[in-house]
Amino acid sequence: MDMVNVKVNGIAVSVPKGSTILEAARAAGVEIPTLCYLKEINEIGACRICVVEATGARGLVTACVYPVNEGMEITTNSEKVQKARRTTLELILSTHEKKCLSCVRSGDCELQKLCRDYGVEDSGKYDGFRPVYEKDESAAHLVRDNNKCILCRRCVAACRQQFVSVIGANDRGIDTHIACAFEKPLDDVPCISCGQCIVVCPTGALTEKDDTDKVWAALNDPTKHVVVQTAPSIRATLGECFGMPIGSNVEGKMAAALRRLGFDKVFDTDFGADLTIVEEANEFVQRVKNGGVLPMVTSCSPGWVKFAEYYYPDQLDHLSTCKSPQQMTGAVIKTWYAEKNGLDPKDIVVVSVMPCTAKKFEIGRDDQDAAGVPDVDVAITTRELARMIQRAGIAFTSLPDEEFDSPLSEDTGAAVIFGATGGVMEAALRTANDWLTGKDNEAIEFKEVRGTDSIKEAVYSIAGMDVKVAVVSGAASANYVMSRIKDGTADWHFVEIMGCPGGCVNGGGQPIQPASVRNTVDLKALRAKALYDQDASMKLRKSHQSPIIKKLYEEYFDGFGGHKAHHTLHTSYVARPKFK
Repeated sequence: MDMVNVKVNGIAVSVPKGSTILEAARAAGVEIPTLCYLKEINEIGACRICVVEATGARGLVTACVYPVNEGMEITTNSEKVQKARRTTLELILSTHEKKCLSCVRSGDCELQKLCRDYGVEDSGKYDGFRPVYEKDESAAHLVRDNNKCILCRRCVAACRQQFVSVIGANDRGIDTHIACAFEKPLDDVPCISCGQCIVVCPTGALTEKDDTDKVWAALNDPTKHVVVQTAPSIRATLGECFGMPIGSNVEGKMAAALRRLGFDKVFDTDFGADLTIVEEANEFVQRVKNGGVLPMVTSCSPGWVKFAEYYYPDQLDHLSTCKSPQQMTGAVIKTWYAEKNGLDPKDIVVVSVMPCTAKKFEIGRDDQDAAGVPDVDVAITTRELARMIQRAGIAFTSLPDEEFDSPLSEDTGAAVIFGATGGVMEAALRTANDWLTGKDNEAIEFKEVRGTDSIKEAVYSIAGMDVKVAVVSGAASANYVMSRIKDGTADWHFVEIMGCPGGCVNGGGQPIQPASVRNTVDLKALRAKALYDQDASMKLRKSHQSPIIKKLYEEYFDGFGGHKAHHTLHTSYVARPKFK
């Protein structure tokens, strides 16, 4: 590899040829501030916060896109550089709505941090015309407030990376703003509700639609029996909201915090994940044996399901009809659990804590009401739960570890790994392998489908059959795979698709990490590791071996594959027009 020798603030460093100044500075232990830059996603040099001085260059250059050359000397913090950055920040503030005290991103805002670091206040130096925008609250999952937008275009890049590209820069000059084509509201375009735009936004311009007031109201209503369920990945991410290392497993503290918030029961969506695997594996086996539509594609990611309904409406028969773990758990709570405890489903409020903003859309879908009422009433994100814990004054990091409530507390390792890309496939293969071979197989780790690659393929010999599988994460990769299925060039039998890159651990509702972390740390891998580590330590690692799952099928569903189970746990899909 050809190397280039440069100096950063007098420190000699060698970096690969083609490296940018930003990369060279990082190699020298210097972090240059950025706002618009996201590695491999948004490298456009637009915000001008990363400007530096470099020999051989005319004037200041943007470190994120300017390449180094042999002998270059770079200065990152000269008086000239700092003055330029302060001026840029003052110009940004001149059109920025500065309601920091009530902003959900206060204390977690990259613009706010830079202004603090550079001593920039609202001096009014550049006051003048400031565009005023109405909030777009049309979508079930998101609020867009362009009054807080700094035009970094990270959200546009994230949406483009997800293939859907429903937002972009409209108008020019002072009137430039981020919106949908023809100023359509977000619920009038084929947005898949993935929320990837939210987690990359450096300010409060994009936020999930906050539903915590609904939860507080339910908790304070003595006529309601309020239960909460938490998705498998939440235990691997919630700790980040309280300063804990990325990848910390906080399952016990999370259960303790939820109990202190006042929920009547604290349940684990891992139960629903095990239930999903049993139903999904049974569906796959039946399709294989009876000549059903193959490949069968998983259906537990609502962002992916919405993508399929918009972009591949003629391929919906490939999707498993299984509800997601969130919806299955809610359905069982309002049927089996309600009957066992003499509760009217109308008096039960099911709250789910999810990594995914698309879950807010999913709870309002048709055919998600096994008991005649919505399976789930309120879906909140990891971030919303963290804010509830903070508002309640709960010292999260000091909490003792507690367990989930019975009966929906028992789970298997197969359920835990649901939160990582490849986890659903591996969990399903563990069960399908046993059912197709008719024995309890010792080999249960299917490591070929693990990892954070956006597309993974493998072939497994099961019961004399070569089962070809694919694992996909991110809507752009889903588009590639579905195009192959549609044109008949795919030979897979089973496909897992997650709407977000890396799966649920990287969902649009997960803790927001600044660009300085996202550009240097593999969030997906660290968070997924926490789930795989827990799986490896568990006694039960196959969904169909869960005692509570066996009990449910024996006393309520009349065995595997029965009509009652299908009515309660399965759903349907609709072809969605891309524009209303």
